[in-house]
Amino acid sequence: MNAKNRKRIRILGKLLFVLYIAFLIYFLIFSDWYGRSGEFREFRYNLELFKEIKRFWNYREQLGWFSTCTNLIGNVVIFVPFGFFLPMASKHRSFLVTLSYSFGVSLCVEVFQFFARVGSFDVDDLLLNTIGGMAGYILFVICNAIRRSHDTKKRRG
Repeated sequence: MNAKNRKRIRILGKLLFVLYIAFLIYFLIFSDWYGRSGEFREFRYNLELFKEIKRFWNYREQLGWFSTCTNLIGNVVIFVPFGFFLPMASKHRSFLVTLSYSFGVSLCVEVFQFFARVGSFDVDDLLLNTIGGMAGYILFVICNAIRRSHDTKKRRG
């Protein structure tokens, strides 16, 4: 791949990253669909790791599969694009940088939800979001390796 195409891909990655961040802010903070209708009167939080994960899993029959999957799988999936686009849009492509930023952005969202009382602060969400960011990073590494392999074969052939 020539330098011009690489630059285009980097610009596309930055654009997609900005659009994703806008979507993430809306979806996690303002979306009524995600349980953001109305403001809570009290501060809600969970500081015990795996407490909400266990609760959602143990009561999956009563809560319903949709609610359970939305909480458990959705919190992972929502951060997969973050882990994918961050190294694509940045010069810093390390595992630790992506881990730090995934955790940091998730922490900011949780703190905002807590103080704005539009959700709850949940350490389980921090864990699941960070796992999602790491899954996105792994997907980026795989796609980047495939692209490099393809470019190498193209140059040889």
